[in-house]
Amino acid sequence: KPSCKPGEPFSCGCWSLSQNGFLTASKRFVEKDLDVSVAGRSFMITGANSGIGKAAAMAIAKKGGTVHMVCRNKDKAEEARADIVKESGNKEVYVHILDLSETRKVWEFAEAFKKKYKALNVLINNAGSIMSQRDVNAEGLEKSFAVNVLGIYILTKSLVPLLEKSPDPRVISVTSGGMFVQKLRIGNLQSERGRYDGTMVYAQHKRQQVVMTEQFAKTHTNIHFSVMHPGWVDTPAVANAMPDFHRSMKESLRSPDQGADTVVWLAISEVAITNPSGRFYQDRRVVSTHLPLAWTHSSPLEEQKFMSLLEELAKKFQPH
Repeated sequence: KPSCKPGEPFSCGCWSLSQNGFLTASKRFVEKDLDVSVAGRSFMITGANSGIGKAAAMAIAKKGGTVHMVCRNKDKAEEARADIVKESGNKEVYVHILDLSETRKVWEFAEAFKKKYKALNVLINNAGSIMSQRDVNAEGLEKSFAVNVLGIYILTKSLVPLLEKSPDPRVISVTSGGMFVQKLRIGNLQSERGRYDGTMVYAQHKRQQVVMTEQFAKTHTNIHFSVMHPGWVDTPAVANAMPDFHRSMKESLRSPDQGADTVVWLAISEVAITNPSGRFYQDRRVVSTHLPLAWTHSSPLEEQKFMSLLEELAKKFQPH
C-alpha cells in the first residue's frame, strides 16, 4: 500500500507501479516474445474469473492454450468462461470450482486433477484474499493464510509430479508491493497475536509467497518458478479491500490486461525461462525482492523453518 500524500499520487517513489510506469516500461518490451502459439499446452489459473486472472486466461486462450480456470464462484466463473470462449474462439477452457480457503478440498482437488489429466505445463497462482477481520476456516486456520499461503503451497506441491512430467513446466505466483515492507515472520502464521490488520497480514503473506517461490526453485529444479508484481491494478479485489486507495488512485491504476502482461510473458515466452528459476519480476524484468537498505531480509535457517512449518500443516490435512 503506497504511502503517497493525498493529491500526490505515487509521490512515494512507487510511480513505476502505476499505469504510466507500465507505459514507460512497455517501450522496451519485445513484441515477438509473445508471438507464440501454445496450442497443446495446458495452463491452470486460480482466481481466473475476474481481474488479472481473467485477463491472463483470455490472453492464453487467444494463443491457443488449454485453460483450466480454478474459481470459487460457479456463476461468475461460467460467465467469465463464456466471455473467454466467445472472444478467443477457443473452446478448450474448463471451469473447476474450488475455494482455496478450504484446506482439505485443495488437496482433494489437486489429487483428482492429477488422475484426470495427463499434463499440466503451467500453474498460475493468482487467487488472493484480504480479510477485513480475522476469520478461521473449518480446519481452524486463519482464512487469508489458508488462501494466500497454505493453499498455494498444497496446490503447487501436489501438482509438482504432473508438472515435472509435462514439457517446459512453469509455476508463476502473483504477489503485491506490500511485501516490500514485510520481513518473513514465522512465529504468528495464524495472526492470532496482536491487532488484526488485514492489509498488513496480506502483505506478510505476499512476502511468504516470495520466499516459497525461492525455496521451491531450489527443491524442484526441473520446473521454472517465478513470482511477479503486477503493479497497482484496477481490479474488483482492490476496489473491495482498499476502497479509499482505489478511489484516490483510480486514474493512475493499471488495467487488468496491463497487470497480467508479465504473468502471460512468464507463462508463454521462451525468453522468460532463460532467466534463473525462483526470481521476482516487474514489467518483464528481474528485480530485487527487497528495497535498498531494507531490513526485510531473513536468514536461510528462517526460510527453511518456514517451509517445514508449511509442510507439517499441509500433511495434517492431507487425505489418506
